[in-house]
Amino acid sequence: MKNPFRLFIAAVALCALFSACNNPDKNKTEKNNAGQPTGTSVSVPVFNEDTAFFFVKMQTDFGPRVPNTAAHTQCAAWLEGTLKKYTGHVVVQQARVRAYDGALLNMKNIIASFNPDAQGRILLCSHWDSRPYADWDEDKSKHRTPIDGANDGASGVGVLLEVARIISVNKINSGVDIVLFDTEDYGEPQDDNNEYREDNWGLGSQYWSKNPHVPNYKANYGILLDMVGVENANFTKEGFSMQYAPDVVARVWDAASRIGYVSYFSAEQTNPITDDHYYINKISGIPTIDIIHHDSQTRSGFYKFWHTTSDNIENVDKTTLKAVGQTLLTVLYEESAALSQQ
Repeated sequence: MKNPFRLFIAAVALCALFSACNNPDKNKTEKNNAGQPTGTSVSVPVFNEDTAFFFVKMQTDFGPRVPNTAAHTQCAAWLEGTLKKYTGHVVVQQARVRAYDGALLNMKNIIASFNPDAQGRILLCSHWDSRPYADWDEDKSKHRTPIDGANDGASGVGVLLEVARIISVNKINSGVDIVLFDTEDYGEPQDDNNEYREDNWGLGSQYWSKNPHVPNYKANYGILLDMVGVENANFTKEGFSMQYAPDVVARVWDAASRIGYVSYFSAEQTNPITDDHYYINKISGIPTIDIIHHDSQTRSGFYKFWHTTSDNIENVDKTTLKAVGQTLLTVLYEESAALSQQ
């Protein structure tokens, strides 16, 4: 994830939690719709924040998921295997993409589909790689140290894995595609002498947008998750989201408000971020929003541990994972109910 401050200037141990956490597939044959959230008349399954946290921790336990490393390869295999437990429609899109410094990166976009024949589709996405540089760490000696990316990467993926698990045991009428983008966070270090270019970031989403996993792929809309594990998160209405998909922003923010998460989903509009959703909008033409934490009190505009060695599992908050995951499920199942009435 690139720095919004630069964009503004340029263009203005743990899984002893609960049995569900220890074994997220334990209730695979059970319905998960008890305790329906208030604010909706539709039966919406309950999002399990403990299981989502487990999925976040599983990723960080591999170590930094930097392309061309053993941890990256091992985590990719785990993500693919986990999604295959929940759907028989999983593909891994492999390619070699060129980084800002000329290095060729072995990229793997991991894609899971539910109801693949449904015409009305919703795209959910996040990036699963982690940054090779802690270039915003206060300790400059760590600026070339890879980071765990617990919040910046793993948190969004953890939410989407739990959404996939829930969809697998709770019928949904909509088509849903979960895309885990690779090589998002390999842009040049902020203290590097290389020429800064926006398109050095989001390499996996750029590739997928030009080469979708299904020819002529279309979705009604998309939702990107980026840095959704911050305690007391502040998800603002990001600039490109409002430019390309204001109606999707309104849909998601309304759902969050109705089920009790208005304190997380702010009415504030903030400057555009060149994130994965930018390329989906620009290249694919799928109206896509970014649910991303904004902090006006930090120099970066993101949370205080962004692109530092402290972006680890200890700084991921389960309550925020719940707020995002339950909001997503509300949007998905309300749309599913509407389709069933057509």
